[in-house]
Amino acid sequence: MTRAAAPPPPRTSSRQGLVLVGTAIVLTGFNLRTAVNSVGPVLEEIERGLGISSGLAGLITSMPLICFALIGFAGPPLAARFRDGHVLAAALLVMAVGLLLRVSVPNVWVFLLGTVATMVGGALGNVLLPGLVKRWFPDRTGLLVGAYSTALAIGGAVASVSTAPIAEAAGADGWRWALGIWAVFALVAALPWLAVPVRPGTSRGGHTAVRLRALGRSRLAWTMAAFFGLQSMQAYVIVGWTAQYLRDQGMSAHAAGFLVGLNALIVIPLNAVVPLGAVRQHLQRPMLLAFIACYLAGWTGLLLAPLTLTWLWVCLLGLGMGTFAMILALFGLRGRTPESVSALSTVAQGWGYALAGVGPLLVGLLRGLTGGYTGMFVLVYAGVGLLLATGWSICRPRYVDDEVPGLGGRGGDPEGFPETEVAGAEPPVLLPRAER
Repeated sequence: MTRAAAPPPPRTSSRQGLVLVGTAIVLTGFNLRTAVNSVGPVLEEIERGLGISSGLAGLITSMPLICFALIGFAGPPLAARFRDGHVLAAALLVMAVGLLLRVSVPNVWVFLLGTVATMVGGALGNVLLPGLVKRWFPDRTGLLVGAYSTALAIGGAVASVSTAPIAEAAGADGWRWALGIWAVFALVAALPWLAVPVRPGTSRGGHTAVRLRALGRSRLAWTMAAFFGLQSMQAYVIVGWTAQYLRDQGMSAHAAGFLVGLNALIVIPLNAVVPLGAVRQHLQRPMLLAFIACYLAGWTGLLLAPLTLTWLWVCLLGLGMGTFAMILALFGLRGRTPESVSALSTVAQGWGYALAGVGPLLVGLLRGLTGGYTGMFVLVYAGVGLLLATGWSICRPRYVDDEVPGLGGRGGDPEGFPETEVAGAEPPVLLPRAER
């Protein structure tokens, strides 16, 4: 495919600069799920504190996904206008403000408004990090994806395990402290991005543009969006409703929160290893089948024996959630350039999160209507079947660039796509061989 690409930048990126960027990426990854995973263990306390119904609780568990879908599309246009580091620093600062806002007053609408602000950091981090990894570490994609997805899992696990104890230790309305404390970590993660310098030789005028709407013609992009949405739906039903499901079966809040945290802990080593295997074509489909089997076994165990060997069922679900690290690695493999990877990541995650948001919301609505969790299990079993079908397809090696001729380019767009819809503001880093 012919592309009007920018000339390569000077080879000025030092090892120290890469360490700084790598640190910023990992710290950002740690914050991507803390605000989300901290809600489930105290959902019952949130319902009482805000005086809301089960349906509104379902909306609260779906809000992160809705925000990820809508806000994520702003990532590439913002990165095209401003430096990536400044975009992520601002997003993390807004996240910190949102974390404090949503626990400031006992009003559900303020809580929802704060949740929207809180998810800015997660949404922009979701879509920009894969492209940043491709740009700064083109020869170490699996390693860096593994590093930041492991940090993401650690952040989620710490939030899941510690939220209920923090809430109890804080006393009355302790859930507010348990949710607001994560603002400190968001502030810390913003600092390294402010220190990342502009690389000499880069200019806005020579950057390659990728039109996001052009990906609407790509079957691969839509299939990856479906896979991403289905695996996210599994994850957010687990994170948002498993603890409450176990509590409704008679388990204590501490034990339920610990088990959800155990689920997240299982994901930590998985996220470090899965990308290293997913970059090898011959391992992709066997890994997919193993993840599907774990999902089926875990959900079946929770359905038939929720209070017997519960640790085993949640661990199996944690193993199934390896599909997240797998799709992150596949984003980097299904685009030829950092720009197309960033665009594919944005479109697939945007539409994927919109699909995933239906899951937790339906669980809450069906629980309110029926008083039980039958609807939840029907939903997750159907999702696992569709996950297998879409996953099998995206494991076939191909590139989104080849499905959309003329995907990249500069200047005017013959099809009239807006100039603001671009991905990839900075060209990839090229290192001397001695530094690789």
